[in-house]
Amino acid sequence: MSESTETFQIPLAAAELYEAAFVPAFFAQWAPTLCEAAGVAPGRRVLDVACGTGIVARTAADRGATVTGVDLNEAMLTVARRVRPELDWRQGNAQDLPLADGSFDVVMSQMALMFLPEPAAALAEMARVVRPGGTVAVLVPGALERQAAFAPFVEMAARHAGPEALDLLTAYFRRGDLDRLAAQLGSAATTVTDQRRVDGTYRAPSVDAFVTTEVESTPLVERISAETYQRIRDEARTVLAPFTAVDGSVAAPFESNLVVAIA
Repeated sequence: MSESTETFQIPLAAAELYEAAFVPAFFAQWAPTLCEAAGVAPGRRVLDVACGTGIVARTAADRGATVTGVDLNEAMLTVARRVRPELDWRQGNAQDLPLADGSFDVVMSQMALMFLPEPAAALAEMARVVRPGGTVAVLVPGALERQAAFAPFVEMAARHAGPEALDLLTAYFRRGDLDRLAAQLGSAATTVTDQRRVDGTYRAPSVDAFVTTEVESTPLVERISAETYQRIRDEARTVLAPFTAVDGSVAAPFESNLVVAIA
């Protein structure tokens, strides 16, 4: 997981790591659920907004859809093109999509809306480029207080590192209010047809790997001392013990919000 903005360009090495490690460990599990909820089917024209390296786009294509993926980060698109060169990958801002009105039957976005400076603008753009009667579907992490592993981890890290840690480590969950997300999408589209919480799992090979990902993918790592970082690592073993297997791997429950609307 990472803190990001709509103008942030990541290096190619980070995009390669994202595809090799984080897609199979976390992001891939949600794509079939999102595609099913959105009604992706053979012949449908599908857009994946803020597509990253393209797991949702690939899943939709495997269901027979004609797929376009849009992302601002060229490094993500470079990896997406390498993995599935036959799909249509385009660079573009989710808040100002370079696409014509009514171009798609289905528009989806997975695990991205919380990083956009103006999520309402992105939802409006998604509704603009879908045809009348088409489907818009989004999936984002649920509220922090509903995350059985992440909530105590963030509380512990903030106790050691201060309020700034709380701000940085909670960025991923900032769109976690399901009713508010449904209201925003309903305002952008027409009718919300589905809103629900979806259970999944966040996996890490070890507690140390979990901590490294959560701390070092944000600016927090540059703002705390080595001693503070070590205290967070040490106490994380206790906090994450209920989710740690005998082999040391972590399987943390993770709740996401899914909302579907008809334009």
